[in-house]
Amino acid sequence: MIRNTVFRLWSKYGKFIEQPKYIFSIYILVAVFSAIAKYRGGPSKYNNYLIFKNVFRNTLLQQNLYVEYPLLHFDKNHYGIIFSALIAPFTILPDWLGMILWNIANVGLFIYAVKQLPFSEKMKSFFAWLCFQELITAMVSFQFNVALTGLIILSACFIYQKKESQSAIAILLGTFVKIYGIVGLSSFFFVKNKKKFIATLIIGAVAFLAIPMLYSSVHFGLQSYTDWYVELVKKNNDNQVLGNMQDISLMGIVRRILGDANISNLWFLAIGIPLFGLPYLRIKQYKNQAFQLMILASTLLFTVLFSSGSESPTYIIAVAGVMIWYLIQKDKSKFVNGLMLFVLILTCFGMSDLFPKYVKQNYIIKYSLKALPCCIVWFRITYELLTKDFNKNYQLQ
Repeated sequence: MIRNTVFRLWSKYGKFIEQPKYIFSIYILVAVFSAIAKYRGGPSKYNNYLIFKNVFRNTLLQQNLYVEYPLLHFDKNHYGIIFSALIAPFTILPDWLGMILWNIANVGLFIYAVKQLPFSEKMKSFFAWLCFQELITAMVSFQFNVALTGLIILSACFIYQKKESQSAIAILLGTFVKIYGIVGLSSFFFVKNKKKFIATLIIGAVAFLAIPMLYSSVHFGLQSYTDWYVELVKKNNDNQVLGNMQDISLMGIVRRILGDANISNLWFLAIGIPLFGLPYLRIKQYKNQAFQLMILASTLLFTVLFSSGSESPTYIIAVAGVMIWYLIQKDKSKFVNGLMLFVLILTCFGMSDLFPKYVKQNYIIKYSLKALPCCIVWFRITYELLTKDFNKNYQLQ
């Protein structure tokens, strides 16, 4: 009886779930209505957008991009100076319209990236549905994480499509805005035309370096990169405290369980980086696109799990990695399905009303447990990358 009921429901609503156009339309609606809701809540609700606007203003005035401006907003900017060029078109608009279009631009880039994945249309749709909750979390904060996820995915997909120059530009854009973007280089070994790729990286880097100088000055542009580095180092140190909303990472879990905020990231990176790099020794697997996608999944997770700057809106990046891992599994065992369910419950809905406030405050936030399911998935991915035959055990359709 239950099976018949499920079959009837799937027959009725299955096409809605299986066709990407529906979930992509919902994405756009979320982008619009989340911006409107934040605008109606007043400036304190869209503080991040005000910070972003001020990046362009401060670049024009050649004022430090990485100090506080309490009369305009609280907190500080942590993005590179090239971000001023990206946000510029939105700053001339009324805030309500600029916010809507900013969200649409971010989600539009993410949708474009999903369309480039070498999946069937059905798998692309499932991928988008499974990322939906984290997309909402990222959208309401107005941060660049949704677009950055798209750029990291694009950096890999363009390589699969032998579009080396486009891949290099995606990597550079992500890196010059938010340093995370450099992880796009994880697909370098799959590049066919390495000379073209490297040449584009060099030329593009010079262009990205110079663009903000066109509407500020050479001195201010170069000084801003120095200031950015200093601010990122400071932010990294500031994040390593117990019980805040940052450091939702592998390191954060260990630091908070042990009650020691002084445990250095280097101990974790000394183990994590070699583990991340070991699969590259399996050169014979390079030709299998499933292997390439699993490297992408590992990259998306590693970026978040090994950063003390990771916070809840950052997890659109990690969860995208989880979904790639899950969807390409040919045989989804009880363990794989159980792990996927664990991610959905604790990572995607751990900060929602699904959990009582007491549990969220005293367990999920206190011990950075949002990161826990993703940590387990990353170790599982590493195991699969080191042991599985990617010509047999995975599917893309």
